[in-house]
Amino acid sequence: MRLTRQTNYAIRILMYCATNEGQLSRIPEIASAYTVSELFLFKILQPLVENGLVETVRGRNGGVRLGKPADEISLFDVVRVTEDNFSMAECFDSDTADCPLIDNCGLNAALREALGAFFTVLQRHTIADLIAARPNMREALGIDHLEPRKSEPRKVEARKPAAEHRAPAA
Repeated sequence: MRLTRQTNYAIRILMYCATNEGQLSRIPEIASAYTVSELFLFKILQPLVENGLVETVRGRNGGVRLGKPADEISLFDVVRVTEDNFSMAECFDSDTADCPLIDNCGLNAALREALGAFFTVLQRHTIADLIAARPNMREALGIDHLEPRKSEPRKVEARKPAAEHRAPAA
């Protein structure tokens, strides 16, 4: 199985933010570190934000940061939200497969087992594991050469109950 470029860079965005913990990361800085276009990273950011893996902070000094601790984000979490299709063979898509053996073939079962094992391994590894495996990550990404900017504290907003709908008094 080959992961898409989108998944590869989604993991890299998370690694960058984890390495830059305590500060907001900016897409231009991440793009520069990985020599990739900002537009491409902005497209990747959307599913990460929608699934709570990344938070955005708006404003002049805004940026992005991890949506939860790096040790709580598994590689499977990332792959699940960035990959569109896990079909390893045509027979995975039973709607489009023309094989007469589709219901009796051992290949489909073997590939499903392999995919399950792949997912199991991804669930065991976190973004924090990737950072810990490379102690000089800040230097490799050029983070140490950036001017420090503190991250705004996370605001926890209480949800307001919906207004009750009452019939006007007659």
